[in-house]
Amino acid sequence: MKHSNINKLYSDFKVISILLLLASCQATQPEPTPPPPPEPVVISHETASELVDNNPWEFFTDYSSPYYCLHSETEPKSNEPVWATPTTVWQRIRLGFEMDYQIKQKRLDAEFNWYQRNPGYMARVSERSRRYIYHVTERLEQEGLPLELALLPIVESAYDPFAYSHGRASGMWQFIPGTGRMYKLEQTWWYDGRRDIIDSTEAAIKYLDKLNKYYNGDWLLALAAYNSGQGNVNKAIRKNKKRGKATDFWSLDLPRETRSYVPKLLALAKLIDNPRRYGCVLYPVANSPYFAQVDTHSQIDLAQAATMADIKIDELYRLNPGFNRWATSPQGPHRLLVPIENAVQFQQEVAKLPPEQRLHWQRYTVKSGESLLLLANRFNTGVDTIKSINNLNSNMIRTGQSLMIPTASKEGQHYSLSAEQRLATIHKKRKGGSNSQQIFHAVSSGDSLWTIAKRYNVTVKKLAHWNGIAPKDMLKPGQKLSVWIKNPVKIQAASRRDAVVRKVGYRVRNGDSLARIANKFNVKINDIVKWNAINPKKYLQPGQRLTLYVDITNTANL
Repeated sequence: MKHSNINKLYSDFKVISILLLLASCQATQPEPTPPPPPEPVVISHETASELVDNNPWEFFTDYSSPYYCLHSETEPKSNEPVWATPTTVWQRIRLGFEMDYQIKQKRLDAEFNWYQRNPGYMARVSERSRRYIYHVTERLEQEGLPLELALLPIVESAYDPFAYSHGRASGMWQFIPGTGRMYKLEQTWWYDGRRDIIDSTEAAIKYLDKLNKYYNGDWLLALAAYNSGQGNVNKAIRKNKKRGKATDFWSLDLPRETRSYVPKLLALAKLIDNPRRYGCVLYPVANSPYFAQVDTHSQIDLAQAATMADIKIDELYRLNPGFNRWATSPQGPHRLLVPIENAVQFQQEVAKLPPEQRLHWQRYTVKSGESLLLLANRFNTGVDTIKSINNLNSNMIRTGQSLMIPTASKEGQHYSLSAEQRLATIHKKRKGGSNSQQIFHAVSSGDSLWTIAKRYNVTVKKLAHWNGIAPKDMLKPGQKLSVWIKNPVKIQAASRRDAVVRKVGYRVRNGDSLARIANKFNVKINDIVKWNAINPKKYLQPGQRLTLYVDITNTANL
């Protein structure tokens, strides 16, 4: 079929639709019966393929024309046309819509208008979803749930599996710690199941399905409860019942965030049901799997795994965001997601590599004053891992004892999306106001965000923001916190009116110790430890860089 004929066919569809619309407008009845939809036009697979090739950005999106039905030119035509198989995930999602997004509500209109005014947002978020949305859609369809829910991670996290909110919610589906544990999402030093694509999606489906059944099939109430909790929704329902008011979602007095949460999802459905009409550009995510799951059967270094799969390590982290460190968790899950085209190669390479060669090992002799926690922090591994590998029954170790410790095969910066490196990036990007200086505070036993904020004369909210954590997060001894202070004089030299404090960079030399450096610059050892978040029991290394805040009017060594 020539392009001119294809265009004519498409124009004919438009004319039919317009004529039918005009005919319905001329009806004299108060409530006219809408005209039946036009009969689907049967075209060949070859013609459909040509149409799609000439319109790569979503040809099947103009719902003013009938759907295309396909038949094979090599097979006899049957009475029942064969509907076109969706070529993109967006087409597939539309076919599974069940919720009413056409309802007239100001809150829905407000959210829809925002999406329309920000077309770049949908372009970015649809591109970001390309790794995950097919899997989400597939699992929702298998469980018989409405496919609008495939858009819920856009509302929750903009399809970012590394997202972390002020309410301590994490991952693509934004599970808080407690709800995550209820749905068996493991949260350890090595691994956080709330960010895992497979595990978090399974948990979200179970949770959403349970809420929907609890609210007798009312998806809007189920979604409201997913956002703010069943307690808030039930309280609002009881309040309306007591006053004789309706108890549907739109009538309830819910938290502000929840009142806009459900309309956001419905607005997305309206937009994605006809993106061309509303000027929305969607990344053409193929209706086919992006990744495959490969069993490793044991812990493995992620840098080594990326090399074996022939992909960049950032790609491996984005497909496996549940892993916090430089390796998979010793306790599992013992599987990795890789792009589907790399799965066979990775599976073959894993099969050839013995488990004992999947990590790098270092034999270490314990020195006086060292503990398992100190060694775990130094070598970026877990206390439990060291104990398990060395068959230790307790946390007690002795001077001269020999231990086998797993270590990363590459430098820390190579694992750019590990929890440690993501935090380092946050520390670099999130800064204080003008004329402020950054220092680092090493958390001690008994410290909290409130006590640290009070000490440095900053707010808890700002301290949490600078460190990418929630205001109610628990701190761990040894944790490194970034603090931006406007006047370091107030902290360390307030007693002297003529003090002039400056930030000084110092490179450790042979023979240097904390005591020697503190004496040289007339500062306290504890301050050096806090400014640099270092362990006072750990030896300084020649060439190591330290940040000092020195009163230059009281130091003869500058």
